[in-house]
Amino acid sequence: MWKYYALLSALFAALTALFAKIGVRGINSDLATGIRTVVILLITWGIVLCGGHMGEIKDIGRHAWIFLILSGIATGLSWLFYFKALQSGEVSRVAPIDKLSVVITICLSFVLLKEPVSMRVIIGALLITGGSIVILIK
Repeated sequence: MWKYYALLSALFAALTALFAKIGVRGINSDLATGIRTVVILLITWGIVLCGGHMGEIKDIGRHAWIFLILSGIATGLSWLFYFKALQSGEVSRVAPIDKLSVVITICLSFVLLKEPVSMRVIIGALLITGGSIVILIK
């Protein structure tokens, strides 16, 4: 069962990166992190306040708010599935599988954000995928 949790963790980690990329456009990244992160809320908002970025909150548009909230949801789900996988699986197998989020993020950024993908990125993604498959097989 831990394999499914690890794969779900990778999926939601990829969505986190994708939603954050869209939501953070044109606003301070510390403020964006404060909005999307509940677990480290006090630390992140401390950085926002100390950095003098609190006044920028009024400049955040609806579009950015939506994607920062989606990014926060994806982060929470990723962490929940990751810890669930760690609870019943070996960390040496769970963590590398969780890194499939890198491959999923590359694919989603190409399809949804129209970001260019070089041959080097494709080869790297294939190697990550191959390594994850090797780790999945017992």
